[in-house]
Amino acid sequence: MATTDVQFSSVSTKADPNERPVVIVGQVPNLKKVDWDSVRGKLHPRVTAETFKEAVSNLHPSPTDSCPLWLNNATVAALPNKASRHNTPSRAHALTKIVRSCMAGCREECIVLVCEKSEVFASACAISRVFPCFSRKSGASQKRKIVVEFLLVDGGKEKTISEDEANCLQAACDAIRLTAQIVDTPCNEMNTDDFLNEIQTVGSQVGITPVIIRGEELRQRGFGGIYGVGKAADHPPALAILSHKPTGATQTVAWVGKGIVYDTGGLSIKGKTAMPGMKRDCGGAAAVLGAFCAAVQQGFQDNLHAVFCLAENAVGPLATRPDDIHKLYSGRTVEINNTDAEGRLVLGDGVAYAAKDLQADIIVDMATLTGAQGISVGKYHAAILTNNEQWEEACVTAGRKSGDLVHPLPYCPELHFSEFNSAVADMKNSVADRNNAQSSCAGLFIGAHLGFDWPGVWLHIDMAAPAHAGERATGYGVALLLALFGRASETDLLQAVSPLGPVQNRQEDTMENACKKRKLV
Repeated sequence: MATTDVQFSSVSTKADPNERPVVIVGQVPNLKKVDWDSVRGKLHPRVTAETFKEAVSNLHPSPTDSCPLWLNNATVAALPNKASRHNTPSRAHALTKIVRSCMAGCREECIVLVCEKSEVFASACAISRVFPCFSRKSGASQKRKIVVEFLLVDGGKEKTISEDEANCLQAACDAIRLTAQIVDTPCNEMNTDDFLNEIQTVGSQVGITPVIIRGEELRQRGFGGIYGVGKAADHPPALAILSHKPTGATQTVAWVGKGIVYDTGGLSIKGKTAMPGMKRDCGGAAAVLGAFCAAVQQGFQDNLHAVFCLAENAVGPLATRPDDIHKLYSGRTVEINNTDAEGRLVLGDGVAYAAKDLQADIIVDMATLTGAQGISVGKYHAAILTNNEQWEEACVTAGRKSGDLVHPLPYCPELHFSEFNSAVADMKNSVADRNNAQSSCAGLFIGAHLGFDWPGVWLHIDMAAPAHAGERATGYGVALLLALFGRASETDLLQAVSPLGPVQNRQEDTMENACKKRKLV
């Protein structure tokens, strides 16, 4: 499957570019701060100091630029000069594109990122997206090794990252690539059984046995949303939970992922141009799985539950019909008026389980929920909806620090939830007016199964558009969750990219949290 091994290094390695091609990339002002001795070992004897300096001085990014230093084996590349307030200072999206275009395709290559310390995490995550794992192309493909190094130009004592930071970046990279691999894999290889295998594999890596509720047991226990969506498929639907419960936890966090392994639309079937790509409808659950693995490996200090709502929205004799009424785990009834609005049904069960059974204080649901999301905020940003203004601001900050950008949607249930009015049930599952804040309404449907007066923090992330770029998955969501909950990590790097920034006094922070919930935002 994966033929490219991406490794993050805390030491500066040396190699003739004829033997190991190298790409040196950064913003022009940062590249101009690089002294020759810092890169000599990667360019000598093919490139001289004068050539390197001249190449940097001739970079004029619009929006990016690159200059070959020696054939295609040594390149210096420049990121955009400007980033607006709704972009990430790391220029993560441009970084992914320019590195992909500059790679020589050799067996072993090196990437040197020239940046400030605050941009290390987002830059590393951007590099991870350059090298997807899934491929079924015939013919032998060579094994590749990509070494990623950092050259810090903050002016401080540190000139590169530490070994602990390299390990943290490696965990994040592996999680992003796992997420993208799951999303890229078609349903004939990634059905609900296969997804459960992925969950069990991650569980074994971190020493956790998942709880799995599936098939008829879902119906018997009242999970009408998940069961109703997936009951027509050959592979039964499932609710799976991975639970991390460390000593000293001060609160309980639940990440709930939409895992529709394929979405035909059900009896409200999609057209022939709308259905291709629906293997990606499990992007939310895949991101939760990757983020959970990395978070636990990096020492998550609070209770953390990953809840996976898995189903295939198939067509068959048992498929849910429009006009059917399902009772969800919240106890509320839903009249189905659109079987292609299925993600909100499985997530309604997931968030209700997180609140009722897991007693979560903070619930984040992540989903490729609506096509309208990309229209609302574009294809680079996810849309967020939350009952807490502080968490809304924190999520935007985490997005800019991680490179997984987000933008808020209006949270106004008193104006929008009437779109779901039903004469025969507590609500319908699709709006009456598709021109009225469609992505907000879809999120509100999920929140309704917690209740709009629920006292905890609820955050909905609709990442339908940024989950992929063209025909490839991006692994979106892993970096965002790791950054947003960075203050719950034992790892300094994740704490630094959290909305609150690094802990200034760890001893005081520990004493403060001994008698109350850990402050995350």
